[in-house]
Amino acid sequence: MTDAELRALVQHALAEDLGEAGDVTVAATVPPGTRARARITQKAPGAISGLRAAELAFTLLDHAIELTRCVEEGAWREDGGPVLEIEGDAAAILSAERTALNFLGRLSGIATLTARYVRAVEGTGAKILDTRKTTPGLRALEKQAVVDGGGENHRFGLFDMVLIKENHSAMAGGVGAAVRAAKVASPGLPLVVECSDLHEVGEALEAGAPRLLLDNMSPVQLREAVGLIDGRALSEGSGGVTLESVRERAQTGLDLISVGALTHSAPNLDLSLILEPVT
Repeated sequence: MTDAELRALVQHALAEDLGEAGDVTVAATVPPGTRARARITQKAPGAISGLRAAELAFTLLDHAIELTRCVEEGAWREDGGPVLEIEGDAAAILSAERTALNFLGRLSGIATLTARYVRAVEGTGAKILDTRKTTPGLRALEKQAVVDGGGENHRFGLFDMVLIKENHSAMAGGVGAAVRAAKVASPGLPLVVECSDLHEVGEALEAGAPRLLLDNMSPVQLREAVGLIDGRALSEGSGGVTLESVRERAQTGLDLISVGALTHSAPNLDLSLILEPVT
């Protein structure tokens, strides 16, 4: 996401929170010109992501605010600790607090869950990928959070990869026919085809598919499919992958495992902001 795109996104989030009347609680309780110092703290094990968005929430309301990062994005901290130190206009800090924490908590949660999956498959050779199951409008930030957590990005959207799923194959006349048609239509794009059984794996290989998405297969089926592929294409597993099951799947020899839960089910990382007046 470019700086301009991020700025527009954060401005929209602030406007959503402030409305036309602004922060009425701050207006009633904080004398104009009051300065304050605040610290955002990580209160649970995990990895931080989203600092750019959080910082921008504060700077858009106070251009002279002072921000100091206390942690690198993506670094795992078992005991948590300080994340961001802020000093500036007290009203601006309080009014931006929730928007900043919403971005930071959401994105850090994705980075944290991704890091847990990456740790779970360590030593198997399998890589953890995200999917397009992202929050509308936040895809670029959420996919960056996956990278911050040690994962890798799948396609960004419908435009940068041909991903043939079962409905596409049905419309094209089968897996093999769909692969051959896609290779003619989009020869310069990466191509992945979904396979649900060994017969479709064979069809895909015969058609020259470079990457096979083995969907909702059991570990036994995955091992058989990987054996049939035998290095002729990349193998990707998907469907119903959990932290408890991901290592068993990785041990079947898969090259890649895509996990929708990284973005659609990641719990927010627990963070807090504590503020005190500067005298």
